[in-house]
Amino acid sequence: MSSKDIKFLRMTHLKGPNIWTYRPVIEAWIDIGDLEDCPSNTLPGFNQRLQEMLPGLVEHRCSVGERGGFLQRLAEGTWPGHIMEHVALELQNRAGMQTGFGKAREAGPRGIYKVVIRTRNETVSRAALQAARDLVMAAIENRPFPVKQVIADLTQMVDRLCIGPSTACIVDAAAERNIPAIRLNDGNLVQLGYGANQRRIWTAETDQTSAIAEGVSKDKDLTKSLLANCGVPVPEGRNVSSPAEAWEAAQDIGLPVCVKPVDGNHARGVSLELRTQAEVEAAYHLAEAEGSDVLVERHILGDEHRLLVVGGKVVAANKGEVASVVGDGVHTVEQLIEIQINSDPRRGEEEDFPLDTIRLKDHTTAVLELQRQGLTGDSVPEKGRNVLVMRTGNMAMDVTDLVHPDVAELAALAARIVGLDIAGVDLVAQDISKPMKAQGAAIVEVNAGPGLLMHLKPASGSARPVGQAIAAHLFAADSEPRIPVVGVIGQDNTTGTSHLIAWLLHLQGMQTGLASAKGLFLGQRNLQSQSGMAWDSAQRLLINRSVQAAVFETSARHLLSEGLPYDRCQVGVITSMPKAEGLQDLYIQSDEQMPNVVRTQMDVVLPHGMAVLNADDREVANLAEYCDGEITYFASSEDNPLIVQHRSENGRVVFWRKNHLVLAQGDQEIEALNRQLPAIDKLFKNQHLQCIEVLAASAAAWALGINTDLIRAGIKSFGQSPGAH
Repeated sequence: MSSKDIKFLRMTHLKGPNIWTYRPVIEAWIDIGDLEDCPSNTLPGFNQRLQEMLPGLVEHRCSVGERGGFLQRLAEGTWPGHIMEHVALELQNRAGMQTGFGKAREAGPRGIYKVVIRTRNETVSRAALQAARDLVMAAIENRPFPVKQVIADLTQMVDRLCIGPSTACIVDAAAERNIPAIRLNDGNLVQLGYGANQRRIWTAETDQTSAIAEGVSKDKDLTKSLLANCGVPVPEGRNVSSPAEAWEAAQDIGLPVCVKPVDGNHARGVSLELRTQAEVEAAYHLAEAEGSDVLVERHILGDEHRLLVVGGKVVAANKGEVASVVGDGVHTVEQLIEIQINSDPRRGEEEDFPLDTIRLKDHTTAVLELQRQGLTGDSVPEKGRNVLVMRTGNMAMDVTDLVHPDVAELAALAARIVGLDIAGVDLVAQDISKPMKAQGAAIVEVNAGPGLLMHLKPASGSARPVGQAIAAHLFAADSEPRIPVVGVIGQDNTTGTSHLIAWLLHLQGMQTGLASAKGLFLGQRNLQSQSGMAWDSAQRLLINRSVQAAVFETSARHLLSEGLPYDRCQVGVITSMPKAEGLQDLYIQSDEQMPNVVRTQMDVVLPHGMAVLNADDREVANLAEYCDGEITYFASSEDNPLIVQHRSENGRVVFWRKNHLVLAQGDQEIEALNRQLPAIDKLFKNQHLQCIEVLAASAAAWALGINTDLIRAGIKSFGQSPGAH
């Protein structure tokens, strides 16, 4: 019985570097049945229907390497797995989760394919793959498909499940500097770097943002007092507790005034340029609804500005938007807002839009502004009348290049006085390019956790690299965000090798984490007695702030089913080529496939790192070409041809010579260990160590800068620590 259908057999989230790429992916196994006999160029009308559903596919370059490349492949004839890959990527991109990497490969049996797509969130990518399957089948069968609704649903998932754009810009900037990131919760708490060298961000707050400073910034009255004491210009004002007291304060301060909530944000509940008792009292109620207390301030002439201060420097500045409409004698104010304001393509409900839409039901300050002009949303202004709708709201116009040095200095000082390493400083000035004092400008707020999107996607002007500024603030150019990471893989001897490396690092004085088949260890403590090679268990070590170095034992199965728990390593060790036996359920059918699996360990070695390879195993040695760093070969004899050749090229080699462990580079060599010494001989006789384990671990330790005396002492004492058992 024929079956022209696409069926999912399995979906796997590979959370770390894997056989496909350095990044997390979803690997879907599909069965296309009799569609194996139906490439795209044999399906009448399919290609046209698919392009009509997703016009953006024209941008997919595919293996052709140019715009329209994927469409060329469709015309030539390609199979449903490959098509699903591109459709899933396009759906993800349309939903706001930008990804570009994908692969589709035959798994072995007829009609069985592995479809792989890059993911930034597992749930979103699983849904995208399912939707891609349904869309492809609809195009094949000439059925309608709700593309817009599917993209809308995926977009909602992205907004709900992925990190926000402010956090993402910092993470992306860190990635450009090769700084790894780990998401620590379902929100925007992200770790940058590993172990003891890590830093943490939560949107635009960092682990240097103190709770005291954040508390001060929320208390606008206290903030103004501190700023004024340090000579920073601020508007006169005071807290009030009733409408009558607000009017009394306004009279004392001098009209016009501004009324705002003491602990509000995003300009909610803020009313400006109030001149009458009725306006002040109405504004009091708006502010009270948005915060715990209400503040009355002297109104400062000028436009609102937001300056972003990072590490004591102004890195971006935006000017506020004043929203207004012009009457035509026909439409109501509410209709004019839709026609003249909300129709702007830069406006939208989602945070990706640089400008917000204005709905009177959601903006009580706009309603008050209209009332001050004798209008409501249902009023029809006469033709040519300019109607002010909102004075506060979107800080959407970039003015970074216009900021006067005096203004920048005072903004940075304000952030420093409050104690914030990252701050959004709000000030009112008639001209940001002139000194503040001369124009009577003032700083009105200093905010913790400022939004970054306004600087990334301004409505006008240039986007600013605020993510890079924050990443540079967290990690100076000479700082090291990583800790030494050692990865070990092979058919045999990986557990002993891993434990010996961890022991040598421990003796070096480093708090060392170890994830192995025997458990999870931190120094001499056993944190977990069952295997620690699972991805979630192993990554605990990288999150731990006390870990100064980490060693990870990995198996081929873990690599194929989860990926590596780290993105890159300083030292990658391959003791021997694993066998395919036992991996048939992962469509690994023969030993010939294993080098392509194990090469992942070489792919992740850092450019300044070291690969440690068994020269006695030709398949292992051949993987050297995939390493970005240097190579150390080890072998049972110095006569191994590869050892001889590599040493002649001034490469590092480790070998046994008449029961002596030798570390050599070019003409230089050191005898690090005499196997015939009683303490050493006992370790081998009791099978605490194997010769290959000593070779591999010594080579790794050498790559980590551990001197030969400590290597010798460490091998002698191996087995004396709970962490080595």
